[in-house]
Amino acid sequence: MGKVIAVANQKGGVGKTTTSINLSASLADKGKKVLVIDTDPQGNTTSGFGVDKNDLEDTIYELILGECSIHECILKDVIKNVSLLPSNVNLAAAEIELIGIDRKEYILKNEVDYVKDQYDFIIIDCPPSLNALTINALTTADSVLVPIQCEYYALEGLSQLIHTVNLVKERLNPDLEMEGVVFTMYDSRTNLSMQVVENVKSHLNQNIYKTMIPRNIRLAEAPSYGMPIHMYDPKSAGAEAYMNLADEVISRN
Repeated sequence: MGKVIAVANQKGGVGKTTTSINLSASLADKGKKVLVIDTDPQGNTTSGFGVDKNDLEDTIYELILGECSIHECILKDVIKNVSLLPSNVNLAAAEIELIGIDRKEYILKNEVDYVKDQYDFIIIDCPPSLNALTINALTTADSVLVPIQCEYYALEGLSQLIHTVNLVKERLNPDLEMEGVVFTMYDSRTNLSMQVVENVKSHLNQNIYKTMIPRNIRLAEAPSYGMPIHMYDPKSAGAEAYMNLADEVISRN
């Protein structure tokens, strides 16, 4: 039975998509079978695996509307051991389409249940907001992984996210847990990065991953080539960090 991890933080630009792509690819490189689900209408996870998001007939949008089955939507082996449930800008309309639909919070969960036991890990990239798509992701997930950027406003909004996670746990998904926090864009040369890490550790009663994802130019370049970092530049600091994070995730699960 696959472990479902939602990568969530309603702040944009904290490394959710980078983490979803590269954690998935690193888990796959270690022999795990992984499904990545892109629930962000920007579709950056989809294009980050080299898929043309504008040229897709069946995406998560069609799945949510009941126009195709999950088997028809999944793109098998976009890279070795990684399959993808893609997204594109059409998904932005899902909020409106879902109004008045019964048990709309469970649409994604009901579909994922059909394929859950075919994968070791299912990674869901959430949009940068606490909307119906994020709620669907949290209802589907076993746990939530929160990337936090090492910058001044890191803690802002985090209490809101934890509140949402607790509400979903209370009302929709009693099995939901906090997987933990991973620091992204860490720069060991600055006092700020170290202060943010200490600040979050002192305020948060959560699991915090030992691996910190560095600020790394190769990580920023990789998506424009449609490749995860371990394929684009396997010797980079970013590739090494995500491999270490994958080891931590495997050992915890």
